[in-house]
Amino acid sequence: MDIHEYQAKEILAGFGVPVPRGGLAYSPEQAGYRARELGGEAWVVKAQIHSGGRGAAGGVKLCRTDEEVRAYAATLFGRDLVTKQTDARGKSVHRVWVETASEIRQELYLGLVLDRKTEQIMIVASAHGGMEIEDLAEEDPDSLRRMLIDPAVGLAEFQARELAFSLGLTGGQVAQMVSVLQACYRAYRDLDAMMVEINPLVLTGTGELVALDAKMSFDTNALYRRPDVAALRDPSQEDPREATAADNGLAYVGLDGDIGCIINGAGLAMATMDMIKLSGGEPANFLDIGGGASPERVCQAFRTVLSDANVRVILVNIFAGINRCDWIANGVVQAYREVGMTLPVVVRLAGTNVKEGQDILRKSGLPILTTDTLEEAAEVAVAHRKTPIAA
Repeated sequence: MDIHEYQAKEILAGFGVPVPRGGLAYSPEQAGYRARELGGEAWVVKAQIHSGGRGAAGGVKLCRTDEEVRAYAATLFGRDLVTKQTDARGKSVHRVWVETASEIRQELYLGLVLDRKTEQIMIVASAHGGMEIEDLAEEDPDSLRRMLIDPAVGLAEFQARELAFSLGLTGGQVAQMVSVLQACYRAYRDLDAMMVEINPLVLTGTGELVALDAKMSFDTNALYRRPDVAALRDPSQEDPREATAADNGLAYVGLDGDIGCIINGAGLAMATMDMIKLSGGEPANFLDIGGGASPERVCQAFRTVLSDANVRVILVNIFAGINRCDWIANGVVQAYREVGMTLPVVVRLAGTNVKEGQDILRKSGLPILTTDTLEEAAEVAVAHRKTPIAA
């Protein structure tokens, strides 16, 4: 789960990371008021969306009067901001963050992510901030510093100092960086984060380190024990289909194709999408229905897939272990009747109670297309994309 910049800053500030003073606004007038409330001679107005690259897309601006703040904010509200990290539809702006401008002497990059190979938290840092990490890795790979943190020990001070020195920091700046690194590590560890990124972490004209931008992502599977973090979710920044699926306990990712997929197991889902593409089609989604799927859960999966207007055929591919094919078959029949299906449905079942499941589909009297293999299922689905369902 992603959160907004201002939310990430509030969290990191609570752990001891220095951030500029700022205020949230939900209207142009409130943005102007925030500038007057903060005081000073200049402010930065930032669109709050779940995406990087906002500056290049026109979502960040330095303003020197409160009227300029109000006028610029007015251009952002309700706008679909398209960045290089969004799709063509962009992300809608419903709130802006107004903060005091900082004098920047140097920009640094700092990120904490999970290194799945070593199963440890990795710190990635660079003396050249203000760029996306992908661009840094391509344009100046030698500037990147990487450090692994042993989960049994945590981030040791000597590690933090070593990293600070490698970035060219000296004197009191080293002590500040140690404090920032330890604060970010505690936030990552204590809140079940998947990523903490400060870009840029700036060295100001007075020699202070300040987090000018911040980004955090969290492990969705751990949100049940982090209610304060879960409360930060902004559904307006999510694909409505994915938000609905998450609310119903389904793992769903929307894609651009027209073959809706209902599958159990992430590996089988990936294999199914590969087979669809190999057969000349395009999957409309990734949907893992999970283990122990009841008929009601299968029915909800159908509704989720059908919420995508681009879907022209539905492919159900189940290899039942924890699941049972008869449960899945009952769910398919129930969904078919409840939603008033008008699209072709292709079903491939294998595993536990497969014969019982196939009997249920056959005796239903519904025009459901059944196959024995994944290859055949994909080919049938591709062939029936533009074929209306039999009467």
